Amino acid sequence: MNGRSNIRSSALDLEVLKSAAFDLSPEPALVVDGEGALVAVNEAAEALFGQGLGLLARGRFRAALPPGSALVSLLNRAIEEGGKVRERGLEINLFGLPRFEADGAAAPLGDGAVLLTLHVKAGGLGAERGGVEVAGLRSIVGLGRMLAHEIKNPLAGIRGAAQLLKAGAKADDAPLAQLIVDETDRVRRLVDRMEAFSDDAPPQRSAVNIHEVLDRVRALAANGVADGLGLREAYDPSLPPTLGDEDQLIQVFLNLVKNAAEAAHSRGDGRGEISIHTAYRHGVRVRAAKGQALRGAPLEVRVIDNGPGVPPHLRESLFQPFVTTKTHGAGLGLALCAKLVAAHGGLIDFESEPGRTMFRVLLPIASQEDVQA
Repeated sequence: MNGRSNIRSSALDLEVLKSAAFDLSPEPALVVDGEGALVAVNEAAEALFGQGLGLLARGRFRAALPPGSALVSLLNRAIEEGGKVRERGLEINLFGLPRFEADGAAAPLGDGAVLLTLHVKAGGLGAERGGVEVAGLRSIVGLGRMLAHEIKNPLAGIRGAAQLLKAGAKADDAPLAQLIVDETDRVRRLVDRMEAFSDDAPPQRSAVNIHEVLDRVRALAANGVADGLGLREAYDPSLPPTLGDEDQLIQVFLNLVKNAAEAAHSRGDGRGEISIHTAYRHGVRVRAAKGQALRGAPLEVRVIDNGPGVPPHLRESLFQPFVTTKTHGAGLGLALCAKLVAAHGGLIDFESEPGRTMFRVLLPIASQEDVQA
């Protein structure tokens, strides 16, 4: 009896040690099951793949690999040969991520599952993201600081004019005039923050009703960019509050709805539609930043349009600054959305094909203490 207990205890200890080694490994490590789905990643892999991890984690890992690629061959060889195999100079091109090169090793775990370990070469993905995206976001910061003073003066004039219009408006038009006043105040607050904006500045978070945020965004869109489009929503009324900065969340979803409206309008057939969905996703967890613990982010918002879709050549870099599908666009909106969502401890990703594009935002929920504060 004691012998069996000791054997069982030793086996459990070994599993704990294996798990700890996986989590603490400095090399990105991933477990892919027999169906090609990504079932586990360590912290190094999370840091490597960043926002793209949300796309890969939803059963897309195998599908994201080009057929016949060296990485697919490496996974197959590990299963067929029944042992650890290595490959140098793998060129990895996963959906939503810049192309990078790495040495890889794969080992079978049983039941068709494979442990994949990557050694990213110097100048690979991390350097590219660090150079392009950080430099681009710093450009956004500098631009915001430069324009803040010039924006405040016309905002004051717009607010004053809206108040005068409200005073003499008909009862049906007064809410629109008040909407102008409210939005002018919101833009002013955003500009104030941009003046003190820095890469590390955390949002001022509190308990926020996400449906109130989305209702505001919907009202703005219906009287502006989404005029003439079908605008629908499917909300889960039982959702708890999220923990966030209300103004920043309005900015995120207004940008997403504006992009969706422009895509839907581009159909040119009068059948453009936008839908906004909310849901609670049990078990969803993300890491807000490297070194931080995983945190639940089960509150999901989806913005869907029936426009032409994101061009394939832009999908890998869509959240990088200055990338845009618009002729006269600046390419800053989605980069800022990604930054704000990440600052909230959330995740943003997308799916796109001709006739349907969906942007999905995952956010943490507020604790009971946050709600009572």
